[in-house]
Amino acid sequence: MKIAPIINPDARKDTPKALRVDLRKAFSVGTIIWLVLSILTAIFTFLNICGLFTALICFTGFLVGIALLIWEHFDRWDYRRLGK
Repeated sequence: MKIAPIINPDARKDTPKALRVDLRKAFSVGTIIWLVLSILTAIFTFLNICGLFTALICFTGFLVGIALLIWEHFDRWDYRRLGK
């Protein structure tokens, strides 16, 4: 292990540029899963199989997924606008 990069910052290698990934796919899959679970737990709550708290957790996960998709839309829009 070389100690020079720790002591002397000029001896360090340049950091690679961060990859720009498409988070819409991951957020969409997660949101769809939360939606399906919300529907299932709503049915189970209606049938008294599980409690209301479980259904609320799943619905909250769905709402967070929607919020993340909206955030990604505007973040990507800014990225495209600044890239030109």
